[in-house]
Amino acid sequence: MSIIFRELLKKVGSGSHTHKDLTREEAAIATEMILNEEATPAQIGAFLIAHRIKRPTSEELAGMLDAYDQLGCTVPRLSGDPMVTVMGTPYDGRSRTAPVTLLTALMLAASGVPVIQHGGDCMATKYGIPLVEIWQGLGIDFTRFNLAQVHQALETTRFGFIYTPNHFPATQSLVNYRDQIGKRPPFATIELIWLPYAGNVHLVAGFVHPPTEEFMQGTLGLRGVNNYTLVKGLEGSCDLPRERTAIISTHKPGDSEPYQRLKLHPRDYGFEGKEVPLESKEQLWAEIKDVLAGKASEFQKSVIWNGGFYLWRCGVCPTLEDGLSKAESLLITGALQRQLAEIESTVSRWTQLK
Repeated sequence: MSIIFRELLKKVGSGSHTHKDLTREEAAIATEMILNEEATPAQIGAFLIAHRIKRPTSEELAGMLDAYDQLGCTVPRLSGDPMVTVMGTPYDGRSRTAPVTLLTALMLAASGVPVIQHGGDCMATKYGIPLVEIWQGLGIDFTRFNLAQVHQALETTRFGFIYTPNHFPATQSLVNYRDQIGKRPPFATIELIWLPYAGNVHLVAGFVHPPTEEFMQGTLGLRGVNNYTLVKGLEGSCDLPRERTAIISTHKPGDSEPYQRLKLHPRDYGFEGKEVPLESKEQLWAEIKDVLAGKASEFQKSVIWNGGFYLWRCGVCPTLEDGLSKAESLLITGALQRQLAEIESTVSRWTQLK
C-alpha cells in the first residue's frame, strides 16, 4: 500500500462537504503512481470513482496531463514545423452513429494539413468500434508500427496514428479499471485533450456535457495551448451533428477573448438530415468505401459537412462555404482515395521489410 497515495485519495474521497481539490503537482503525482501501478488496485479503483464523483478541476486535469508528458510518448517535430492537427476522440469508440472522423482526417491530409489520431482497442464503457479497427477494415493496421514509423508516416503522408497499447503501454492498466467500475473516470477526458506531438499543434476534441467543455478550456489555458477547436459532437466525438445545431468553441493565437463561440445549423448550409446509424463494422466499412468511390449518400453529406468545417477551421479555406465546396470536390475527384492509397503504400513497405 502507498501511504503517499492514500493521503491523496483521502483528499478527493472525503465527501461532498469535506473533500479538497488536488493541486496540479499532487494530481501529477497521483497520475504517475496510477500509471506506474505504485498504488494498490483498491486504492486506484477508489481514486478513479471518487474523483469522478467529486468532478475534476482544470488544475487537476493539467497535472494529469503533466504526468502524461513525463511518462507517455511524443511524436517529434516535423521538418518545417507545420501546424499539426491532433484529433482527440473517445477511446471507447462509437456505438450508435457512423463516425466520419477518419474521412475528415483523410480530407485534411489530402489538403496538406498533417493529422495525428490516437487510441487503443475496444474498451468500456461503450465498447464501441475504435478508430484503429476502422483503419484495419480499410486495409491499414496501425497496431504493428513503432513511434519512429508513426513520425515517418506523418512526415511523408501527413497522417500518423498513435496506438496506445504499443506507444503508451502504461495507460493499458486503466482499461481493466474502466471495465470494472463501469463509469468513465476523469482519464477519459484526458485522452481527448492529450497532445502527443512536440511541435506547433491544433487540438480538435469532442465533448458531451457543458461542464466538460469548461474543464477543457481551463485546462488548455493552464497548459498554454492556444489553438483548439472543441465540439459538442456525436457521442462525444469531434464529428459535427446534422440533426441539431453544432455548438463549437474555438481559440487561436492572438485571440483577445478566452474563446469564440460558434453555433452552426446544418439547415442553413443545406446539410440538415438524420444521423447515419452505425449498424455494424461491415456496414461502416462499406459506406466509407462508397464515399471514397464518390457515391452520393446521406453518409457522404455528413462527410462533406464535417470536412468542409475543418478545412475552414484549419485555414485551408477562407470561409465555411468554400470549405464545403472544396470538401465535395475532393470526394468527387478521388483525392481521399489517393490519400488513403498513399498511406497504405507507406505502411505496406514497412510490413514487407519485416
